[in-house]
Amino acid sequence: MLSRTAQSLYWMGRYLERAGHLCSLLRLQSEALVDRPIREIHFGWNRIYRSVRRDPPGGQVDLFGDEEFALADSFALADDLTFERSNSGSVLSCFAQGRENARQMRHSISPEVWTYLNAAYQRLQQQDLVQVWSGEPRSFYAATAAEITSFVGLAESTMYHDESWIFLQLGRHIERVQCAAGLILSQIELCQTGEELYEADWTSLLRVFHAMEVYNRAYSAEVLPGQVLDLLVADPLLPGSLSRCVNLASAEIDSIGRGPRAHSSRAVQRLTGRLTALINYEWPDREDREDLLREVHEYSGELHHLITAAYFEYPIQETAPPRR
Repeated sequence: MLSRTAQSLYWMGRYLERAGHLCSLLRLQSEALVDRPIREIHFGWNRIYRSVRRDPPGGQVDLFGDEEFALADSFALADDLTFERSNSGSVLSCFAQGRENARQMRHSISPEVWTYLNAAYQRLQQQDLVQVWSGEPRSFYAATAAEITSFVGLAESTMYHDESWIFLQLGRHIERVQCAAGLILSQIELCQTGEELYEADWTSLLRVFHAMEVYNRAYSAEVLPGQVLDLLVADPLLPGSLSRCVNLASAEIDSIGRGPRAHSSRAVQRLTGRLTALINYEWPDREDREDLLREVHEYSGELHHLITAAYFEYPIQETAPPRR
């Protein structure tokens, strides 16, 4: 298939996965505003901004004060992450960029997928945070995340599962690896800066990954950081775990096969194997687990660049080779 087509589908998957991930974080954060302590609200906003590698408005999250100031600051932070057009990582911006990639490649996706995605984007851009805040913010973020989940299901059931589908899925899985690794690292870094361990912080992380019930079945009602990390990193059956996301990305890369640049394709295969080995084999025995997660986060970013070089942005030979 054309490299431009493959790249657009890959980025469509990435942008929509990113928007869904941020909606999940903001849904939980908006729930915390109702009845959680100021410290938990402060921790949640810091975790989100660290994970997306963005400075909050004003340069720092400062929510230590009374409830009224906490809600006012939360409004500004939520607006920055949801509707701020100058923020390329906001929910609206990601939706817009995902839709634009889909619009350019309408010949490679089903009519049902385009119609659904376009309608979801039109609904989103007609809203603002004042409307959302006057109602129930949690419901807004939950509904937006559900629309993205429905988009994925609709794509799976209506798109032909050729290379177009594979590149769309590959983008989703690479984005999931980077989002999950970044979020877990942010959790560890913030917990290291505090003098006291708060179980609620780790419980909220489990809820982001929809893993609370799984954790209770596998371990107990007591939430321990080491066990939380084992589940979110190494469990191959948990949908959002690093292990499952890396394994799925590896499977899609195997399905694509080699690209026009053989050495770049081999580099993609090698790095994918390294990522798989880090999580599936080295994680149980490594003591420096934070360093391992940093490697995973760094390698996932490098893998993106290698995929780009191997399948999307390779040089075209301008002159035919001489005949012999």
